Amino acid sequence: MSKRVMANILLMITAAIWGFGFVAQRVGAQFVGAFTFNGIRFALGSLSLLPLIYVLDKKNAHEMKEKMTFKGTVLPGMIIGSVLFVASTFQQVGMAYTTAGNGGFITGLYMVFVPIFGIFLKQKIGKNAWAGVFLAVIGLYLLSVNDDFTISYGDFLVLISAVFWAIHILTIDKFAKEINPLKLSSLQFATCSVLSIASAFMFETVTLAGLSGSLVPILYGGLLSVGVAYTLQVVAQKDAKPSHAAIILSTEAVFGAVGGALLLSESMSLRGALGCALILVGIVFSQLNFTPKKAVTETA
Repeated sequence: MSKRVMANILLMITAAIWGFGFVAQRVGAQFVGAFTFNGIRFALGSLSLLPLIYVLDKKNAHEMKEKMTFKGTVLPGMIIGSVLFVASTFQQVGMAYTTAGNGGFITGLYMVFVPIFGIFLKQKIGKNAWAGVFLAVIGLYLLSVNDDFTISYGDFLVLISAVFWAIHILTIDKFAKEINPLKLSSLQFATCSVLSIASAFMFETVTLAGLSGSLVPILYGGLLSVGVAYTLQVVAQKDAKPSHAAIILSTEAVFGAVGGALLLSESMSLRGALGCALILVGIVFSQLNFTPKKAVTETA
């Protein structure tokens, strides 16, 4: 088996873990508030990355180690973590009022939003991105807009979270050029955890019964969705093509719908399924580059 095939398999496993994570979020939302759920799971996620950081630091001990400075590493981690806090809060609150399938596909719209928001950063937007937006908007209408032209509360909150997930991606792109990605991720998860736990103490009532009921979803969200999946992604993307990786990872929405159907007995209308299909195609279109490659002439 080639390295590229193995990388694609690992990315598909990553997408499956993330997709079923929507089921965990849906279940967890029935027992504890969004701040409590995110506070604990991102704390676990931050801690779960430390062994990988340690191993990679030892492996690269012969190389010059990056200095951990407040302005160069900690501050970017705090800024990115703050955006993550907003995105994950809207998503988790929304998951209490929608299905795992809807949550997965609507969240996936961040891949469409990223190139569009790039306009404000003076980035060139290809025709593929506009085609992706067109298809995704039609898909969102079919999936979430009711006969009276209203959108459900849960879907609306998850849609807002997708906007902030896109901002999160752009923020990472802005600050993370020269920073170790694993250390930055651990810092942003820690920041999100601190903000979430502080908010939980102010706005939520935490009970032992609630924590007990949400234990498995929280462990899944923290250890599998963050620790294991992120590690697999880092390993796989060394050998995978970036365009292939983005498309494979976008299938997390499909796994979210499958997980909701298998584990939560969720169902979807034909109209909703068509909407999901259009959103997925829109996501794929936004990641593809249809610009023909220029011929390269070799000279002796």
